[in-house]
Amino acid sequence: MAATLVPLTLACASAQGAPTGQPVTGVDWRVDSLTTQGTTRHAPTAAHLRIDTDGKAAGNLGCNQFGARATVHGDRITFGDLYTTRMACEKDRMDFERALARTLTTGTLTARADDGKLTLTDGDGDRVHLSPRAPE
Repeated sequence: MAATLVPLTLACASAQGAPTGQPVTGVDWRVDSLTTQGTTRHAPTAAHLRIDTDGKAAGNLGCNQFGARATVHGDRITFGDLYTTRMACEKDRMDFERALARTLTTGTLTARADDGKLTLTDGDGDRVHLSPRAPE
């Protein structure tokens, strides 16, 4: 018997207030920017992530590839410890990478979908801004 995996969705309201579903899992998300301590930084082109329905997350922090466990409950996402490659890149990319890794792993993130984009916000108000990644 074949099993069908259904992506977890994040409920959000449309402009008319009607509920809509925005997939969170099973989507290749491009990291557009990161806002920490009131400062927004644009992400390196390589930065992306994907959370699969089996609880695995993977992507690129800006320089290094990563993998992690991810738990999704409604609009709450928690990432486990990140396992990364250990390449060195220029300082700006490494600074972005450290800030993104810290934001993803400081606790439970709240996910909010708006116009096809996704924002993950941590308990300190730091935000990861994502949009669907174009196929390569």
